[in-house]
Amino acid sequence: MLTVEAGRTGSVPADELAVLEAIQRRILWITTNMIHHANHVRPNLDGSKIGGHQASSASVISILTALYFKELQAGDRIAVKPHASPAFHAAQYLLGNLPRKYLTELRSFKGLQSYPSKSKDPDPIDFSTGSVGLGAVVPAFSSAVARYSQLHFGDVTSKRFIALMGDAELDEGNVWEAVFEDHLGDLGNVLWIVDLNRQSLDRVVPGIRAEQLKALFRASNWHVIECKYGRRLQAAFERPNGAALRARIDEMSNPEYQSIIRVSGEEARGRLILNASDPHGVAQAIEDIADDELPELLSDLGGHDIAELLDAFAQATAQTDAPTVVFAYTIKGWGLPIAGHPMNHSALLTEQQMVDLRAKLEIPEGGEWDRFEDDSPEARYCQDAAERLRGIDEVAPAPLVTRDQIPETLGLRPIAKSSSQEALGRMLTEIERIPELGSRLVTVAPDVAVSTNLGGWINKVGVYAPHSSPDHEAEGPRLLRWEPGPTGQHFEFGISEMNLFMMLGALGTSYELSGQHLFPIGTVYDPFVCRGLDALIYGLYNQAKMIIVGTPSGVSLSPEGGAHQSTVTPSLGIELPNLIFYEPCFAREVEWTLLEALRQIADRQHGESTYLRLSTKAIDQSLMEPAIARIGEDNLRRQILAGGYRLVDRRVDAPDLPAEYAVQIAVAGAMVPEALEAAKLLHEEGVAANVLNITSPGLLYRGIADSRRRHLRSGTTGADAGHLAELIPADERHAPIVTIHDGASHALSFLGSAFGAKVVPLGVDEFGQSGTRADVYRYYGIDAESIVTGALLALDLQGK
Repeated sequence: MLTVEAGRTGSVPADELAVLEAIQRRILWITTNMIHHANHVRPNLDGSKIGGHQASSASVISILTALYFKELQAGDRIAVKPHASPAFHAAQYLLGNLPRKYLTELRSFKGLQSYPSKSKDPDPIDFSTGSVGLGAVVPAFSSAVARYSQLHFGDVTSKRFIALMGDAELDEGNVWEAVFEDHLGDLGNVLWIVDLNRQSLDRVVPGIRAEQLKALFRASNWHVIECKYGRRLQAAFERPNGAALRARIDEMSNPEYQSIIRVSGEEARGRLILNASDPHGVAQAIEDIADDELPELLSDLGGHDIAELLDAFAQATAQTDAPTVVFAYTIKGWGLPIAGHPMNHSALLTEQQMVDLRAKLEIPEGGEWDRFEDDSPEARYCQDAAERLRGIDEVAPAPLVTRDQIPETLGLRPIAKSSSQEALGRMLTEIERIPELGSRLVTVAPDVAVSTNLGGWINKVGVYAPHSSPDHEAEGPRLLRWEPGPTGQHFEFGISEMNLFMMLGALGTSYELSGQHLFPIGTVYDPFVCRGLDALIYGLYNQAKMIIVGTPSGVSLSPEGGAHQSTVTPSLGIELPNLIFYEPCFAREVEWTLLEALRQIADRQHGESTYLRLSTKAIDQSLMEPAIARIGEDNLRRQILAGGYRLVDRRVDAPDLPAEYAVQIAVAGAMVPEALEAAKLLHEEGVAANVLNITSPGLLYRGIADSRRRHLRSGTTGADAGHLAELIPADERHAPIVTIHDGASHALSFLGSAFGAKVVPLGVDEFGQSGTRADVYRYYGIDAESIVTGALLALDLQGK
């Protein structure tokens, strides 16, 4: 029998290691039993597949045990591999952070979520993760935010930022965009742990290219640590002819290795020797190892050896000049009868296999959900670990900036003719003067800061870099001061929208993770919101509070052509959860919606993120003055923030025209001048037209949907539709609607559903054309004349 030499436990005493291994066995059992109960014990009335990933959870049991019960400290932040969710919850249960009742509620309604969820799971979770590879990288961006906060404000509540990821997540392009990002290149408190089990969902991966992956990390100045073999195999390698055994294992393919650990010891011996380059040496190396011990020895990988893992983590902690990645070699399904099977991703243990596993792991009869006995060494160890980690999710000090401290208006006088994008640039330099808020405002852009009008802001606050850079362009006048340094408040990225949105999401959770309240604003060309959409959705799901500015937008960016003319983004703004979507036209609308967006960030409990869709189209600001005079500034501001207002009201602007021929012109953003021109033409034709300036299609749709849900739940009927009910009074609710957008016509077409009015949606439903705005508007039928024609068609459809 091959034994590990006495004391060969690295920095962990043998008795402590024995306790950790007992905890590991209990986590493996509870994890597997949680999934078994969800699939085979809990009633499944509709027959849906439950799942839960017993194999994927088992591969990281040792890693989670080493982390949570020995390595992690208060203030460490960690993202856990999504398919290891049950194992994470099992560890939290032993730490006392999860009530017992949840162990039987995996993937049930209001129970434990499929993947770790910051907002829905009851135990402490730093980062929501899902099977999209984004949870793997967000800790690195959060580390960059923590460093920024520390440089600017002194104290942070966070320490290390750790990601436990599956090796398949390294297939995701966003991982490598992050690895190559300069802002992350020297973060010594970032640790990635790769669960290298060499299996994907459907197969054993033929070649995991581990050496190539390690080389890519090293080329990006990351520290690379390999945790490949456990102590028993290492001891075997040090025996006579052990080098031949190691060479044989190193050289075999992934599929061969996965199969050889699943056969009998006798067959494994034969296959090891037969296909070896040094068969005699391999035979000598394993000569005195019993057949029944050989498969277990061969499966002794570093990712399942707690002492090896802890030594690797200690090495990572000692590296302070760059991020570290640990490649932990593991077996998918470790400790289970399905270990290493090529189709084990969705496999579930049978009832008999569970009985056998309980006996193997020494789980007492009738105590399948029990923690350790109170006076046991394991129970005391769990309690000590919980006390050490206490504070890992402590609430940070109260935010220094509250909703009430952010004014409703800045009192700026609008420039006679300006675009909404230009207005944003002016607003930022004014907001910088608000006490506390100005110093906590942070902007981010993917190499488009100047072209999205951040130049004035950057000149005022500077570009951020953790270390000052020399200014090689000091001589001569310059329009933009580009001197990166620790005091700057603007992050500039390369052309990677994925990194932009990952950083925005990290900045948007700075208060919860690092205890410093930041107000992040990211500007991006609106069509390229789609490039970073996965990261944007992840940030919203992770409850980040941020402002996204998509600019310029729509076919109003006419000379650029189809590739730069966004059409579908308004629908994204309407449909994404946890996001308020505004599309302002006038400078005052930009001012009021931007300030409201900042108030949303200040409200950490109930606030949401905001998406501002802006334009470079210069707008005559005087077009808004009649509405201000008619409605009043305070009431107008309220309506703008609620979703829209009447820019033209036929009751005031065309009182003599017959109400039965009224038509609603609903418009958003840059198309307002064309809508106003169309209303004027319709008035001249004897048609009473209103112009509804829809400042937030998303809020209007939310109002309609919420009212319908209330009626469904109460069993009543009614015509309530949120703010739209105020925007369209009862006597006009059957008036037909023509909608105008310089994006997809679908964006505003929902308006008719509120009260059953006919709708003629005008917009752009194909890739755009280059040309003058007049040519492009005319081509797509969104110019003033086309709006008039659309309004007349709407009246015909309504039967007027």
